[in-house]
Amino acid sequence: MNLNLEAQQFLFGAQKGVLSTHSIKFEGYPFGSVTPYVLNHQGMPVILISSIAEHTKNIIQNANVSLMVFNNEDDLQANARLTLLAKAEQTDKDNALMRARYLRYMPQAESYFSAHDFSFYTLHITHGRYIAGFGKMGWIEGDDFQIPTNPLFTEESAILDHMNQDHGENLIAYCQHYHQVDAQQVEMVGIDSLGFDVRTDPAQILRFNFEQTITNAQEARAALVAMAKTCRA
Repeated sequence: MNLNLEAQQFLFGAQKGVLSTHSIKFEGYPFGSVTPYVLNHQGMPVILISSIAEHTKNIIQNANVSLMVFNNEDDLQANARLTLLAKAEQTDKDNALMRARYLRYMPQAESYFSAHDFSFYTLHITHGRYIAGFGKMGWIEGDDFQIPTNPLFTEESAILDHMNQDHGENLIAYCQHYHQVDAQQVEMVGIDSLGFDVRTDPAQILRFNFEQTITNAQEARAALVAMAKTCRA
């Protein structure tokens, strides 16, 4: 797998990181804060933050930010991590599709949408530094994280409904075969060009990567059927 694709898949699978902004209170210093994110269908991180938060005040003054993404392993220096440079742009929190996608991953954020001071900010990646392991690292251009616009964003909800209502046994089989997780209840919460995510309990989301990039519901169906056949083989 090439480094660019591996970095993209790593970003989709992490869902939290440390956001660094330029401090306006202490000029010249970076300010770091823990930030969950959900990727949009173009592969850009979307965060939901309050206007009174320190990092938001910093972004308003200087939109150049960094997002450090890492996994949950104990030895962080020995495992993969990704540092993104990005420009933060306030976007519409009333976008129904993005709101629904965000809440499937972050249901605990429901109350934030009724608060007037919370808004979406999209982090438009300009550069990324991905360290996959010892001797395997490099800089990646922001355009290489960008996924071309395709129908999946509008088709996502219907795909999820179909899989959750009619193919629960396949979702359980995916967890067993690809992650060796024996789950009793599984819910698909998101699908994108590179893969899909399922929730096996309130605290755990598992990521599944497609072998080939998909762009629409028909290609998604073919990829999911192929994975189900692999589970039964």
